[in-house]
Amino acid sequence: MYAAGRACAPSGVTWDGINWANAQRHVRRLQTRIVKATQASRHNKAKALQWLLTHSFSGKALAVKRVTENKGKNTPGVDKVTWKTPGAKTNAIASLRRRGYSPLPLRRVFIPKKNGKTRPLGIPVMKCRAMQALHLLALEPIAETTADLNSYGFRPERSTADAGAQCFNSLARSNSAEWVLEADIQSCFDKISHDWMVANLPTDKAILNKWLKAGFVYQHELFPTDAGTPQGGIISPVAANMTLDGLEARLAEKFPKAKPKGLKMNMVRYADDFIITGHSKEWLEQEVKPVVAEFLAERGLVLSPEKTRVTHIREGFDFLGWNIRKYSGKLLMKPSKANVKAHLDHIRGVINGHKTATQANLIRLLNPVLRGWANYHRHVVAKETFARNDTFIWSSLWRWAVRRHPEKGAKWVKEKYFKSRGARNWVFAAIEKKEDGTQRELTLLQESDTPIQRHVKIKADANPHDPHWEPYFETRWGKQMLHSPRGRATLYRVWQRQEGLCSVCLTAITKDTPWGARHIVKMREGGTDAASNLTLHHLNCSRHHSCPENAAV
Repeated sequence: MYAAGRACAPSGVTWDGINWANAQRHVRRLQTRIVKATQASRHNKAKALQWLLTHSFSGKALAVKRVTENKGKNTPGVDKVTWKTPGAKTNAIASLRRRGYSPLPLRRVFIPKKNGKTRPLGIPVMKCRAMQALHLLALEPIAETTADLNSYGFRPERSTADAGAQCFNSLARSNSAEWVLEADIQSCFDKISHDWMVANLPTDKAILNKWLKAGFVYQHELFPTDAGTPQGGIISPVAANMTLDGLEARLAEKFPKAKPKGLKMNMVRYADDFIITGHSKEWLEQEVKPVVAEFLAERGLVLSPEKTRVTHIREGFDFLGWNIRKYSGKLLMKPSKANVKAHLDHIRGVINGHKTATQANLIRLLNPVLRGWANYHRHVVAKETFARNDTFIWSSLWRWAVRRHPEKGAKWVKEKYFKSRGARNWVFAAIEKKEDGTQRELTLLQESDTPIQRHVKIKADANPHDPHWEPYFETRWGKQMLHSPRGRATLYRVWQRQEGLCSVCLTAITKDTPWGARHIVKMREGGTDAASNLTLHHLNCSRHHSCPENAAV
């Protein structure tokens, strides 16, 4: 087998012959060294390691793998080229060279926003996507090491649920801050200063400058790009995050005695949306807001005057699709009215847009929408909202069913489309016939069946590229598996495969014996969460065998 870190593929190695576990292991090793060098402030060492990674065969192979397997793999850029065959992917790896690289302009498209406006999206050509993915492998370890502690957007292992949990931690207590600065940056991605990014982002300056100045094509006309980072580029979210990183430290520098003075200052950021809490409206407006404006001005950014305001917690505010508000001193986070309305409008559009679809196909279209929205809000106070949504959806489906049979009575329509299952009498269900002659029943999900589970926030300084944090992330993974239906089913399959026995001591795993799960091939080395890559064991057995991947369940 070839050496995974070589800059060029050895003669005869094809796409299907690449050892992905070796490639992942090599890249992971370099990323770990980059993290350690950054932590030790050895920036020249980190730069040298970045050069090694971006010139390695493993890094190039993983970059091509990413852009040819993600959702946009079939969406071409201005050159109309996609990489679909193994031969094209192998050639793509060899084409990722720094010398002579000249990016093509982006293909500009516009996608609608909730407020009726549009958001510009830039689609790079495949080679530029792969180059960005390659340099992202080298940039992300530094970004994760230097990131603001309470930044949660577009970062691995972090989510909106973590940002919401931090909002709750900052505002829920009786002596917590009562005033909140809701900040919104005006056209953040479109106005970031190119000069600031080239001077401050720890990546290849020449390559970065070429990406930023590539321009875009719209309606067969080439337009220059003098500011901003294109939305749609793989590296753009991390570049924007690193541009805004440092705000938390700037506030701590300007208000070093915030805690002893009782200023109650906390910041929570998700991408370019953030809030800052404080003890008074005047302090946030007159002292904090100017510091934020000065920080952003250095990067070519300004606050949106329409969307930036200071709000009392009793009035509440919307953040990431939730309304956060105190009722008689108790903080409640609920799905916001705007988010609920957008969700129900989407449901109504699906139902009205498929008036002639079969019941089974309609269920297949609706279930992912219902499941995704309910899972997003399952960590907040959403049970009543789920029940109201179910009522709305039932009414819409009833009108859909009655319209199809104008000459039939209500009883006939009910018996055809709505079944009795257990204690429920109005279950929207259909029998689907498969090609092999078998049948299965499809049932519409009800949002109110989604259990409310409080989210455990990630530790602020946890770094997925630092090996010191590996046991912590394995533990979080194990708990997340148990909290998801698919995860529980996967662990049950592993338990059955092992005949209920510990993989180490070969005695029974029961509810009364603490147990854990671990990956056979580690995630950082290309392993997956598939049942075939998991084993179960007693926690004591794992400790005795010095297993670093112990995941308490």
